[in-house]
Amino acid sequence: MTNWFLFKMFSIKKLPLAFLTGFKIIELNESKCVTRVKYKYLNKNPFRSTFWAVLGMAAELSTGAYALIATKGKDESVAVILVSTRAEFLKKATGTSTFTCTDWNEFDNAATNAIKTNEAQTVTGKSIGANNEGEEIARFEFTWSFKKRNKT
Repeated sequence: MTNWFLFKMFSIKKLPLAFLTGFKIIELNESKCVTRVKYKYLNKNPFRSTFWAVLGMAAELSTGAYALIATKGKDESVAVILVSTRAEFLKKATGTSTFTCTDWNEFDNAATNAIKTNEAQTVTGKSIGANNEGEEIARFEFTWSFKKRNKT
């Protein structure tokens, strides 16, 4: 997912708006997932800042990447879906905005527990947005649900 070319190919097929807006994953490991989006023509609003929905997509990707990876490699198939979102905007987003989520363990535990208990599990991933100067510009929370798929 951090390979620029492969992510572009993935985004064309699965996330066409990611392709158009140009956001991408710049770091993905067990300690953090970092996404980035730049202020540019397609991403702007009339207030000379990045449109809030573009910021939300980049923030969601920083948690959603963990949600997707948490379901891979498990012994059972696990469905994952976004069930709620919350956002707080603290500063105007101009230039490059990065979003960081550090909740890997919670995602992995939720997917594992969904298999063990055969009950839906939820986890809320927090994504903190920062500008070029490292100032916090936004906080997002995305709640994901994990449920073991029935074998049919």
